[in-house]
Amino acid sequence: MKLSFCGATRTVTGSKHLIELQSGKRILLDCGLFQGRRAEADEKNRVFPFDPTTIDVVILSHAHIDHSGLLPKLYSDGFRGRIYCTHATYSLCSLMLLDSAHIQEKDIRFVNKIRKSKGKPAVEPLYGKADAEQVLEHFVGLPYRTEFSPIEGVTLEFRDAGHILGAASVNLAITENGKTIRLGFTGDIGNPGRPILKDPEKMADCDYLITESTYGGKTHEPADLAKKKLAAVVSETSARGGKVIIPAFAVGRTQEIVYALDQLWNEDKLPPIPAFVDSPLAVRATGVYLSHPECYDSELLEYMITDENPFGFERLSYVRDVEKSKELNMSRVPMIIISASGMCEAGRILHHLKNNIEDSRNTVVIVGYCADHTLGKKLVDKLPEVRIFGESYKLRAEVRVMNNYSAHADEPGMIDFLGKMDRDRIKKTFLVHGSYERQLLFKNALNDHGYKKVVIPQYRESFNLS
Repeated sequence: MKLSFCGATRTVTGSKHLIELQSGKRILLDCGLFQGRRAEADEKNRVFPFDPTTIDVVILSHAHIDHSGLLPKLYSDGFRGRIYCTHATYSLCSLMLLDSAHIQEKDIRFVNKIRKSKGKPAVEPLYGKADAEQVLEHFVGLPYRTEFSPIEGVTLEFRDAGHILGAASVNLAITENGKTIRLGFTGDIGNPGRPILKDPEKMADCDYLITESTYGGKTHEPADLAKKKLAAVVSETSARGGKVIIPAFAVGRTQEIVYALDQLWNEDKLPPIPAFVDSPLAVRATGVYLSHPECYDSELLEYMITDENPFGFERLSYVRDVEKSKELNMSRVPMIIISASGMCEAGRILHHLKNNIEDSRNTVVIVGYCADHTLGKKLVDKLPEVRIFGESYKLRAEVRVMNNYSAHADEPGMIDFLGKMDRDRIKKTFLVHGSYERQLLFKNALNDHGYKKVVIPQYRESFNLS
């Protein structure tokens, strides 16, 4: 059996890991969109490092676009196998992949107008709505903690990863020539103690482990500080007449921010300014969250005894209409705007940023990890000038970073999660989904905790597992 790393190597995006069996069957773990430098991202997203027609099965850890966003492209390039994931992940992907196709088509039209004005040739989107619709026909939803055989000689089990709704760790038992090898893939490890979802569930013991490493060397601030900081930022920005702009993933982060605002409103800790969720996908995704209460933790279920809708309050509006979104861009009164994407790489957030970051009264609040070379990371680094839709804008707005809202576990959380497994059984641990700097720190931490062979694979690097 051979394991090849085709994405999320020494970076946090584009998760793709290929398993090739002696029988010739090929299993792909995740098929995510790569985000980063535009030219590099375009090249990696348009050309797979394998032949999509040879992939028999895709196993999807969760719905975030950096894990699922190239599935329509995989289909467009010839994949016709099955895609296995949890039921909630299937529900979310039904929204997210169609939305991704729509955003790409819309953003390409906008970019092409600029390119045409500069005499440059038009570019095509990675895929369209039809590709997204057709690949969804290949999805198969599975429950947690139920063994299933996607192909002969392979048993699959999902366990709750506590990252976003439906997120799962992947446990594979692969039997070849009478010998069984167990391969574990953490997907993205949830941040324990966060609201809404249950904490990550222990993975099954394995012989080889693939683990994320996003926050290697980092420790999050205590979770109870998050709400206080959010309330303070909203109050300070409102007092100077500004807007609070929050780039947030439509799935997971948006619902958590809205839940926090809902609590703060009920506690009378917010100024009386309007709040908007300006993302059609986030509107629909929140509906999916409401339809999967079986994933909620006990804290949220108890909260819902007194507030039956934790994702809505008197001052909050969900925006679908593009004209209303444009009105928010032009308005100069205090308000809160939550919009996707979290890394500021696509969608309505780009319009909110280009219309608001040159005003020093405003605050941009970054509530999650932003990959290198994304617009979000440039805002985190507080570059004096950034480019949006090919044009330059001066960053005069205040930028606040709140990683205590991250859906990823920090280093102590990851160590605790992995430590529940039999580390003596693990022959080799592969680190993915993290910057190289963070991976080196996490590798040292794992070595200190008794993990013997920890590897940081390079892009397209392969390993024989026996």
